[in-house]
Amino acid sequence: MHITKDVIYAGVSDKDKDLFEGQYKVPNGVSYNSYVILDEKTAVIDTTDGAFCDEWLSNVERALAGRDADYLVVQHMEPDHSSNIIGFARRYPEALIVASEKAFSMMKNFYGSSFEERRVVVKEGDTLALGRHTLSFISAPMVHWPEVIMSYDACDKILFTADGFGRFGSTSEEDEWKNEARRYYIGIVGKYGPQVSSVLKKAAALDIKTICPLHGPVLTKNLEYYIDLYTKWSSYTPEEDGVVVAYASIYGNTRAAAEILAQKIGEHTNVKLFDLSRCDIHEAIACAFAYPKLVLASSTYNGEVFPSMRAYISGLVERGYRARTVAFIENGSWAPMATKQMRALLEGCKDLTFTEAGVKILSSVSDKNRDEIEALAQELCSK
Repeated sequence: MHITKDVIYAGVSDKDKDLFEGQYKVPNGVSYNSYVILDEKTAVIDTTDGAFCDEWLSNVERALAGRDADYLVVQHMEPDHSSNIIGFARRYPEALIVASEKAFSMMKNFYGSSFEERRVVVKEGDTLALGRHTLSFISAPMVHWPEVIMSYDACDKILFTADGFGRFGSTSEEDEWKNEARRYYIGIVGKYGPQVSSVLKKAAALDIKTICPLHGPVLTKNLEYYIDLYTKWSSYTPEEDGVVVAYASIYGNTRAAAEILAQKIGEHTNVKLFDLSRCDIHEAIACAFAYPKLVLASSTYNGEVFPSMRAYISGLVERGYRARTVAFIENGSWAPMATKQMRALLEGCKDLTFTEAGVKILSSVSDKNRDEIEALAQELCSK
C-alpha cells in the first residue's frame, strides 16, 4: 500500500490475537505497522511482532523492489514492534540501526545486542537525511515507554507517531476510529497524560498531512478530529456530557438500582451502563474518561467492595482518573460498607467531586431507595 509515492506500508495484521498485552480484548485483532521510505537512501520504520518475521521481511523486500535497506529506524522497543530487529539485521547486514540511547540499552536486554558497530544514536532535534526526505526526530518519553521517539518527514508532511494515535483492530475503517482508539489510549497510555500533552505541543508546530501510527489505520482525513480527541484524553477532559453507571451485583438487587438510575438519567443525557462482572472492564474504564460523571454501585462483600468493583476502581486510579463527579450506590444486608470503601479506593485521584445524594440499599430496593435514586438522578442531570 502506497501512502505517498515514496512511502509504502509494510506492516502485518494479527487477526488471531485474542488479548493485547495479555489483558486487552481485541475481537478484531490488531495490526503491527511498519513503513518503508524510498529515496536516495532507504529507511524502514519499525519492525513487527516476532510471530510475523517472515511475512514482514517479505513485505519489506517487496517494498524495496530489489534495493537494499540503508536504515532501520526503531521508534519503540516494545516487543510487538521490535522483535524482528535481529532478523532485519541478518537480512540487511549493511543497514544501520537508528534509535535513541535508551532504545539501544533495551536492545541489549531484549535481544543480546546493541549493535555497537551499526548504531546511529539520535535525540530530540536530530535529523536523518535520505535525499528529498529528511526525518526529524522528536523525543516522546513515556508515550508510553521512556525510549520512544517519533519521526517527522517534512517532504511528505508525515508524522510517524510510534504508539501514539494507535488503535485496536485492523488498518482499515478509519471512520470507526474513536471507541477502539480511546480504549487503546486509556488502557495503555492514559497514565501519561502530561507527557502526551508535551508531545502534542511539539506536533502543533509541524505541518502534518498524514499520521502513521504503529497500530490501526493510517490517518489522512480530518486530522484535527484525532488531535482534538488526544488533547482531551491527555488533559483528562470529558469528550461530551453523560454519565457512566458501573455496578457490581451479587443477587441482582444492586443491579436493579443501577438500572433504574440509568433509565432516569437516559431521559436527560447520555448514559452507559456496565455490569462489571461481565463486561469488558477496559471498555468500562475508558468510557469513564469520556464522560464527566460516574456512578459506582457495589454490594458489600466481606466488609469490602465486590471484587470486580475493586478491580474497576484500581484500573481508574492507575490511569490517572481525575476531575470528574462521582456518586455511590451501596448495598448490604446487615452492614453496608461499600461507599466508605469505594471512597477510600479513590483517594489517589485528583479533583474529584462527590454528589450530595447517594443510595444505601438494605438487601433489596425499597420505596425510600427509589426516592434516593430519583434525587441522585436529578443531581447528576442538573447543570
